[in-house]
Amino acid sequence: MFRGYLRLVLFGLGLLVGVQVPGFIDDYGKRVAAQRAESEESLTGFRETAARFFNGDLNALVSHYRASTDEVMRSDAQSVEHLVRRSELLESEWLAMQGPWYAQAWHLASAADQKMLEETIEAYSYQVLLAPQAIAWALASGLLLAWLVELIVLGAGWTLGVGRKHKVIAHEKRHWR
Repeated sequence: MFRGYLRLVLFGLGLLVGVQVPGFIDDYGKRVAAQRAESEESLTGFRETAARFFNGDLNALVSHYRASTDEVMRSDAQSVEHLVRRSELLESEWLAMQGPWYAQAWHLASAADQKMLEETIEAYSYQVLLAPQAIAWALASGLLLAWLVELIVLGAGWTLGVGRKHKVIAHEKRHWR
């Protein structure tokens, strides 16, 4: 009876954890989209200058700033280059978050930008989405957690001999004479 309740508790815990995954993926995607929009806004003037003088090549604009004899322009080259690199990073993150749900989940687990991932974790508030993908994640997580814990407990019990029935073999009496 206790094992049955334990399974239910583990399944429920897995459900609650699993239902968070789509919400977290969505929050990360929204963070990336918002920062990407802000980055694009901050580069607008530089993009116009690059379009006018360098066929839209922001890297050529940065090179021009670096090669300038004006100390202010050389100093600004580093700032503009930082904005360009940040924009490129955000664009690649945004593209990764435009794929199917499993690609998004894999990207977050393996290649997400650590700073944005940490920011998303810090700002994340637990939620229960009733979207189909959230329900699928919840059921899969619940079953997986309950199954893994049961396997671990049963494996440990079997290894330690708990619950095994020992056969007693009756030996004939031997007379030593």
